[in-house]
Amino acid sequence: MTTFNRYAGIDQGTTSSRVLVLNENGDFEIAHVCDHKQITPNKGWVEHDPEELIANLVECIEKAGDIDAIGIDNQGETVVAWDSKTGKAVYNAIVWQDSRTQDTIEKLKAAGHEDYVKSTCGLPLDPYFSASKLSWIIQNVPEAQKLLDEGRLMLGTSDAFFLYRLCGVYATDYNTASRTSLLNLKTLTWDEKLCEIFNIPLEALPPIKDTVGIFGYYTSKKGNKIPVTASIVDQFAGLYGHGCRAPGDAKITFGTGAFLQSLTGYEPPVCDDSGLLPMLAWKFPGQKPIFGLDGGVYNAASAINWVKKMGLFSDFKEISSYKDDHAFKKDVYFIPALSGLACPYWNRTAAALWAGMTLDTTRDDMIKACLEGVAFRANTVLQAMNKVSTQKFTLSVDGGMSVNPYFIQFLADLCQSDVSVPSCPELTALGSALLARAGLGVKGDITLGSDKTIYKHRTVEGLEEAKEHHAMLIKRAAGLVTTVEK
Repeated sequence: MTTFNRYAGIDQGTTSSRVLVLNENGDFEIAHVCDHKQITPNKGWVEHDPEELIANLVECIEKAGDIDAIGIDNQGETVVAWDSKTGKAVYNAIVWQDSRTQDTIEKLKAAGHEDYVKSTCGLPLDPYFSASKLSWIIQNVPEAQKLLDEGRLMLGTSDAFFLYRLCGVYATDYNTASRTSLLNLKTLTWDEKLCEIFNIPLEALPPIKDTVGIFGYYTSKKGNKIPVTASIVDQFAGLYGHGCRAPGDAKITFGTGAFLQSLTGYEPPVCDDSGLLPMLAWKFPGQKPIFGLDGGVYNAASAINWVKKMGLFSDFKEISSYKDDHAFKKDVYFIPALSGLACPYWNRTAAALWAGMTLDTTRDDMIKACLEGVAFRANTVLQAMNKVSTQKFTLSVDGGMSVNPYFIQFLADLCQSDVSVPSCPELTALGSALLARAGLGVKGDITLGSDKTIYKHRTVEGLEEAKEHHAMLIKRAAGLVTTVEK
């Protein structure tokens, strides 16, 4: 009887790749981390070098030591196009943050396609999702068109490229496919009309597989064949790593952006005009897919890093605790729309906004307003979820900003919900490792450390009025109103 013991979870994120190794005793550690370059050739363009990403993944796997299975999470909406014969990408990976296809999206809206897109794949028309990026490559990279004519072009989200290069397998999973704007949520197949709308050749897209199972085998430098048994989007690996399994479970990851996901059940939730996204969280072999709700905020830690770059503080420890009052009590607010507004507005033209500053405004007021602004935006998404679903969400929070007590306490007060912050900062990689274990068919749960900090919500005077004012300021940033009165 084969005994499995060590599982590698690789978190291939926006700025780095890292590998966590988990064993059956519940022990885990980060074995290696590789950063990669951010390529920004034009305003609004964000790219990664596919060869650098593959080299970093290989380095992570080799540094993991002897392992029984590999789970890989990916950036979600980031895309790659490559030659099926050579495996070489024809262009840099276009990252989820990239907004170069905004004009294309506006033309699709003007042509009246948004209703069909939303009703079929559940996603609004936005450059954030993969389809318009893939179309851009076909239209603008001559080699892509040449390979398409020759039947050698492969199109996919980054996970498909990773699986092809690491295992020689062309595939994606249902979760990642659901982020492309090309998957029909009812049939769980690529939709022909969606492909026509975005001008994507369906025959160039990868087959769709369950989230866990044997995708293929990576051959290590020692000659060992290691199965890749899980592939999923990073945010959903994090959802699994948080221990979210039942309807009503939810988490927020405060990374580059803030991403809130909750589980709802076995059918796609009806989101109507809430601005939320119905999501396919994962699908296990022989089981129905698990669905939920998804809401994103484009700028979270990226907004804090921007404030740091502006010179308002030099060390993150400086902004972890404040003894004086909140910024909103001085009528100082910040709308962190530095890359536009995601859920529920989906407005890329929105711009960041400071409001209420006077000669008495201090540096600390501005920093606190930025921290509070990220929390206000997260609460906007949570409020939308509460309107769509009758379930009471229990919040678990991770990401770089989760170690900031001022921010998390304000979030708890704002949401009027206790907030749990697990002690493990690597829940995304942990989720990938746990899914890799499940992909091997190992039964039963691993007992993991359960240390966490619970932030109890409090009643803060004036906070309800501040929510209303902040909501109006968001509409001002989005151009929905021209004036805002206090």
